Amino acid sequence: MVDAGARQRPVAAGATLTQGLAALIDAKPVTNADRAAAALFVLDAIANAIAGRNSEPGRILLAWARETPAADAKGFVAASLTHILEIDDLHRQSATHPGCVAVPAALAVARRRGARGHAFLAAVLAGYEAMCRVGNAVGPAHYRVFHNTATCGPFGSAMAAARLLGLDRAQTVHALGNAGTQAAGLWQFLETGAMSKHLHAGHAADAGVRAAELAAHGFTGPPAVLEGEKGFFRGLCPDADPAAVLRAPGAPWELRRTSIKPWPSCRHTHPAIDAASSLRAAIGSRAIARVRVETYRAATDLCDRPLPDSEYAAKFSLQHCVAAALSLPAVDFASFDERARRELAELRTRVECRVADRFASAYPQDWGSAATVTLADGAELVAERRHARGDPEAPLDAATMRAKAAMLLRHGGIAEPAATIDGILALADDAPLPAPTLL
Repeated sequence: MVDAGARQRPVAAGATLTQGLAALIDAKPVTNADRAAAALFVLDAIANAIAGRNSEPGRILLAWARETPAADAKGFVAASLTHILEIDDLHRQSATHPGCVAVPAALAVARRRGARGHAFLAAVLAGYEAMCRVGNAVGPAHYRVFHNTATCGPFGSAMAAARLLGLDRAQTVHALGNAGTQAAGLWQFLETGAMSKHLHAGHAADAGVRAAELAAHGFTGPPAVLEGEKGFFRGLCPDADPAAVLRAPGAPWELRRTSIKPWPSCRHTHPAIDAASSLRAAIGSRAIARVRVETYRAATDLCDRPLPDSEYAAKFSLQHCVAAALSLPAVDFASFDERARRELAELRTRVECRVADRFASAYPQDWGSAATVTLADGAELVAERRHARGDPEAPLDAATMRAKAAMLLRHGGIAEPAATIDGILALADDAPLPAPTLL
């Protein structure tokens, strides 16, 4: 079934991109299948947030929240927690992690408004759509300096909040305008493994909600914040593709095109992990002489790190992730700790990463990699992945999603997670929101 209620017609030609984006999202129907899919992504995000509490950055964020009386601190912290363990969702074309922004933002507003499952899930779908469509347009040069989740995220949280607040078209455009002017977030944290990436998610969620709530009171924002002469694309995106914001309006919701991570590392490492893991049984006890990883430019830009000196750096190291996939029975949280880094150090030195045209030309629509393992006896084993596990083309089934959520919830301190999982998935049937004590 499709949501009841008349949809507004799209705006006329000549409208700004944010006006067009608001109209496009308003016109998209929400089916029962969309709600069911959205509930699985909400489960993944909430499980990530709860698991994120069991981490050093998570404990710092929670300590800060206990000392901070601001009413919106909880949403900021929830978004930050969701992005800590590097196993939250990923939208390939936009290179954003929409769940860590859209879900906590929508949850915070939905609770304040007393919304139930269907309204909340519709807001989540709208948030993903806005964030990913802006991200689709920013261009690769933006991603080399700016963290797309941070810069595109405020558009998603603003749109999710606008839906729950019942903003009209003009108010929604004001919310998007003021969300865009708060876009920020740099990759510089990778140099030292600083905790800034988690701050990016929290700020993105918080900024958009604040922009939407202010718009409800009449606070105006620039309608051409994306394409204006002093706007987002002009300032931050040297090779932007503005038309991508409104391209293919009848396509499925961007949430349905988002990937779920099975491994707790940067998504750029996942195709290589997937390929390398498939070779482990064939290698057996034979010695590895060298490993060649072929991938696309963004993966080497961020993850060609042969000497990771921390758990977080190892999650952004193709060398470490491939060594773990070739050596360990599973790539999990323990695969990145100090012991694993020490035990895999020698094999990492034999892993070479390079850009291959076939993967570079397919990116960002496809995130692919190949692993070629040359053994000491001269044998050569090759595996290639155009898509990684968890991509829409190779999706995790519902049972695997539940198992992943259960693992994360247990990591976060929920010993018996089944009832929590069932309650979140029931949002697709318009159930009440999860208890505030959960997140």
